[in-house]
Amino acid sequence: MTDQYDVAILGAGPGGYVAAIRAAQLGQRVAIIEKKYIGGVCLNVGCIPTKALLKNAELAHTLQHRAREFGFSFDNLKLDYGKAFKRSRQVSNRLVKGVGFLMRKNKIDVFEGAGRLTGPESLHITLNDGGEKTIAARNIIIATGARPRTLPGVDFDGERIISYVESITSDKLPEKVIVIGGGAIGMEFAYIWINYGVDVTILEMLPHLLPNEEPEISLVLEKAYKKLGVKFSTGTRVESVKKSGSRVEVVLQDGTSLEADQVLLAINFQPNVENLGLETAGIQLTSSGNIAIDENMRTNVPNIYAIGDVATNYRLAHIASAMGIVAAETITGQDTVTLDYKMLPRCTYSVPQVASFGYTESQAKEAGYEIKVGQFPFQANGKALGMGERDGFVKIVADAKYGEILGAHMVGPDVTELLPELTMAHHAELTAEEIARNVHAHPTLSEALMEAAHGVEGEPIHI
Repeated sequence: MTDQYDVAILGAGPGGYVAAIRAAQLGQRVAIIEKKYIGGVCLNVGCIPTKALLKNAELAHTLQHRAREFGFSFDNLKLDYGKAFKRSRQVSNRLVKGVGFLMRKNKIDVFEGAGRLTGPESLHITLNDGGEKTIAARNIIIATGARPRTLPGVDFDGERIISYVESITSDKLPEKVIVIGGGAIGMEFAYIWINYGVDVTILEMLPHLLPNEEPEISLVLEKAYKKLGVKFSTGTRVESVKKSGSRVEVVLQDGTSLEADQVLLAINFQPNVENLGLETAGIQLTSSGNIAIDENMRTNVPNIYAIGDVATNYRLAHIASAMGIVAAETITGQDTVTLDYKMLPRCTYSVPQVASFGYTESQAKEAGYEIKVGQFPFQANGKALGMGERDGFVKIVADAKYGEILGAHMVGPDVTELLPELTMAHHAELTAEEIARNVHAHPTLSEALMEAAHGVEGEPIHI
């Protein structure tokens, strides 16, 4: 007998499982289908375990290079990456179990297997334990995510040519690694590896590391990574990647080559749209290969929705979750929001951290805005100095006519935690003056936001 659901969701990542919870909260009978990772890439082999590894790397850096500065001395320091890896898996597993608990709490039926659309209201599931199941659903949400993209003619082998998955799931370190791609993934792994003694080289095709950020931010990060000992080359195009014995050779466009034990390809992602039965249901794709959706996450088939990495180029877990909530609320006829993707937060957990949203200075000008900019350095912030962190700044870009905040760009200590004040301000249509007049506790890093806001309207107080 075919089970009937109000909502069935393909994929249990941060988009899918959040959509499932929200739909269940709104009184729907919900099924979720996941082939591999309950909790998705993020919880299992992505953002969560990497943050645990980054914390270990920060401590390793402090103990190796800054102990005397903080008044510590010791002999025979030993770094155990195996223990760091084990801790990262414990953190991940705890959260994955938490998602399982939330599924049970909200009475969501979980099917572990591969789901495929057999029509606009039906799915066939090949269960991981060998069985099969057919379910019917009045509404379907596709949340199958994306996977790492490789270079033409280059295949991942899981040992020498790897993606972030192998990097996170290995308790062993390479001696020498080449990272192709200077985006968030490349920058985070470079920081982890360099602080555990790995020889790291980053190759980036565009003019700067973190090329989608303000150039000033990239310059701060490049200076910090150079000091760490990370080698990098920007404006560098890779021609080929070849395995050579126990090594990997990377040939550059200028004919020069580099060798390493491993190559981490961290260049981009491609949506997981294959083998889902999209053509059977008549679902359309965009020119970039994503599932085409409207502002309510609805595809061209009225009762089928798509969220997260499979439906947008903004491939971030928190964006997938926000999309999942919008889809669930649309299905149930609730009032919901329209997401302005450009104004949603972007974070890189390098050291120093990077956080931003909205327009850069040049983008705002290209969009026709007359702008005012306020900027404040962390070296003039008392809390940052107390933490021993001097690098970086806060920059706020505002519309000169109305004071609307058009974007913010930060690099420095814990800036990913500071960003929500500014995205909330934009969402609530607050001005820089209102942020400046909001009394911020002293001493806090958040005072740098207040000072930058003062800078938009005139002059910061403390520089």
